[in-house]
Amino acid sequence: MNNIRLFYPNSIVENSTSLLSKEHTHYVANVMRLKRGSKINFFNETGEWLSEIIFLEKDRVEVRFLKKIERELNESTNTELAICLVKKTPMEFILQKATELGVSKIIPIISERTEIKDLNYERAQKILIEATEQSNQLKPPEISKVIKLKDFMENIKGNIKLFFADINSKNKLKNDDSKNNDLKIILIGPEGDFSPSERELILSNPSTTPFSISKNILRSDTAVISAISLVNFINKNH
Repeated sequence: MNNIRLFYPNSIVENSTSLLSKEHTHYVANVMRLKRGSKINFFNETGEWLSEIIFLEKDRVEVRFLKKIERELNESTNTELAICLVKKTPMEFILQKATELGVSKIIPIISERTEIKDLNYERAQKILIEATEQSNQLKPPEISKVIKLKDFMENIKGNIKLFFADINSKNKLKNDDSKNNDLKIILIGPEGDFSPSERELILSNPSTTPFSISKNILRSDTAVISAISLVNFINKNH
């Protein structure tokens, strides 16, 4: 069985020791019921480290970082997700699956038809970290502050490619729609789609490439998986 992977945001020095956080202590001692001598992998964007539990009680766990594991470092992707906020359960699913599919940043957006206006950032960050641990990546995606669609579109300029998942579009994504040096942002609308004036705003931007995901109308969480997978395919991030 592979070792448990846990995200460790601080710097790691070989042969040093560390007391685990309260959350990690509970997980290791009470959820997974590991023992002294058990091995754990800790990781952050600098790499992954094989570690050993050297002290364990119900409310205190200390580990020693044994050695850095030789592995290929994940290159930071140039794909971001801009997603109009949806209700709690589908939003959490979106955060999880977008992380697993390798986006480097998630931008929560408020549009005219967005019913949800805020995001629990503490909960969101926990989901991103857990999805990073599960998917064998080293760096959780960044998550930005909630932004209004108009303000978001004002920042779409220069070396940015905006892939707009448009239910009214008949265009299919093609390999030449992607240039690897471009920052790619995938835009997914709210349940009920963007308003006509918002669609006009999005489509009027010269950086926008509208594309069709499916002939069917998809829920936001399904659309996210489909859209990221399509962009990853033409961008060769798969």
